[in-house]
Amino acid sequence: MHNTLSFGEGRVAIDVGASSGRVMLGQGSAIREIHRFPNEIIQSGGQQCWDVDALEREIRTGIGKCGVPLRSIGVCTWGVDFVLLDAHGNRLGNAVAYRDKRTQNIRDKVHAIIPEAELYTSTGMQPMIFNTIYQLAALQESAPFLLEQAAHLLMMPDYFHYRLCGAITQEYTNATTTGLVNARTRTWDGEMIERLGLPARLFMPLTQPGTVIGQYTPDCAVITPATHDTASAVVAAMDDAIYISSGTWSLMGIKLAQPDTSEAARIAGFSNEGGIGGNIVFCKNIMGLWMIQEVQRELRAQGNDFTFAALCEMAEAVAIPSIIDCEDTRFFSPDSMIAQLQAACAESKQPVPRTPGELARVVYQSLAVGYANTAQQIEALTGRKYGKINIVGGGGKANFLNRLTEEHSGKKIIAGPYEATAMGNILGQM
Repeated sequence: MHNTLSFGEGRVAIDVGASSGRVMLGQGSAIREIHRFPNEIIQSGGQQCWDVDALEREIRTGIGKCGVPLRSIGVCTWGVDFVLLDAHGNRLGNAVAYRDKRTQNIRDKVHAIIPEAELYTSTGMQPMIFNTIYQLAALQESAPFLLEQAAHLLMMPDYFHYRLCGAITQEYTNATTTGLVNARTRTWDGEMIERLGLPARLFMPLTQPGTVIGQYTPDCAVITPATHDTASAVVAAMDDAIYISSGTWSLMGIKLAQPDTSEAARIAGFSNEGGIGGNIVFCKNIMGLWMIQEVQRELRAQGNDFTFAALCEMAEAVAIPSIIDCEDTRFFSPDSMIAQLQAACAESKQPVPRTPGELARVVYQSLAVGYANTAQQIEALTGRKYGKINIVGGGGKANFLNRLTEEHSGKKIIAGPYEATAMGNILGQM
């Protein structure tokens, strides 16, 4: 597919993930990386936050490096996180990160107002602790004055679009990650927003991918792609395969024409996120390469600076049978990922990983088992057998994980395109 596309004049895909960002240039039939930058959670006012000012500087730096006439720019990022603006367009408070602990005890309070099953029937979203709906409920408790002062709620890519062209908009695909969009009408669920006591003024009509919202320069438009990075990534995924959008998170699922908000889908833990062209991105969030990223970070802090490739080689060279549940929330934001991995193995009376290779092996084979189990759930929910798993995104380069996934799932693994998010972003602009 990517060999036959023509992007024409320069189109810029800005892809900001939960651990790094990139400015990618599509020109002719090629996509190339112009600028890469880190994205790390910082501490501010006792909260885990995103440094959105630094991210904006990096985005502008990357655009400036393109060196060719630009026709359009579009931003996609992870979901659920947001920025509040006052009536003058000034940012209110911090851009709090989804791994912050402010939502720890909030779900039950939300579900006391709207039961979990009712929420799922309406929105089709797995009730993950970090969803925007729970972040807003936490804000109601901890800093209600911010909601009182706020005139606009912008998801992260909406905020960067605002900074690039001045337009205040809310794009559909990222909005669905809030848990506040009705899966069938594909608009904000006004009744639910009212029941939760959230200010209705924060929720504007949703724009769709491909909407021109402003100008970066007189010759370069700002166009909303599918601003949720998963929705952009799966544009390039095969229609007849189960996909895994593999990065910090692993989003695994299929494309549907209509949402599945059945009780079986809810119990299995699947979400119905917005996609391009009317598609529903039916998927499950699996902890993903975040786990190995955290292991690597801790090892580096201990003086062992291993690359991911080196960790893969060490994992392949050892044998340890232990399997942990990659959907367990204990791995979501631990003080020590290594300690949690070891504790999970000890509690389940499995061999405890000690060496870097053993730790990596447990993560990779646990992910592979999780992928295989999720594939079985998808087949049970759809009544359809799939022979292939298409792994898109940078995580598709993890060959050892791919081989383990093929072994445990019994399905053919097709890796790539690795630049699926950037490709989908530009296609959305087009």
